[in-house]
Amino acid sequence: MQRARCYLLGETAVVLELEPPVTLASQKRIWRLVQRAMTIPDVVDVIPGMNNVTVVLRDPQGNALDSIERLQRWWEESEALEPDPRLIEIPVIYGKEDGPDLPHVASHCGLSEKQVVELHASVDYQVWFLGFQPGFPYLGSLPAQLATPRHAEPRLSVPAGSVGIGGEQTGIYPLPTPGGWQLIGRTPLALFDPHSAEPVLLRPGDTVRFVPQKEGIC
Repeated sequence: MQRARCYLLGETAVVLELEPPVTLASQKRIWRLVQRAMTIPDVVDVIPGMNNVTVVLRDPQGNALDSIERLQRWWEESEALEPDPRLIEIPVIYGKEDGPDLPHVASHCGLSEKQVVELHASVDYQVWFLGFQPGFPYLGSLPAQLATPRHAEPRLSVPAGSVGIGGEQTGIYPLPTPGGWQLIGRTPLALFDPHSAEPVLLRPGDTVRFVPQKEGIC
């Protein structure tokens, strides 16, 4: 079992943070911990991250120490949460104006652009957690050959739907925003719709499959 430490974050929250490495097995236990923490009446919100979880408290002065002890104990007791299986196919137009960094990723990886697209779309990814923006999925299982560092200087504007690579992960920008990931394609799907009954398309634990579209490089 990975060791964990708990600490206060600001004046309203406590954090449980795991030692490296980052693994899917640990993320599944974090999902279970989130589910359990949400049952506590004094908890306002629970925010899962990569190898960590943040718990926002209603009365931090009275509950912080108790919450730290409880989180630590629950982590030691926790089991993996196996979510209901959902496979979400994401259509992607790769390259050109929709994926302006595809040539750079190909050069960095020693592959052709076509090989990058084929490799990126060849595996099923799992949503490890949502963050950065509403509905932004951090996806695990990017083929190691495609790992590419983020831009040293982020773009001022990344279009909604952009599919990018950031280090050893891939993800999708739900909304226009500044961002530093390497953009290799774009999807027309809306990942976040505030007017929908279920505003966020993806959930932690979902399986994502990228489907190249004919308009792109493929």
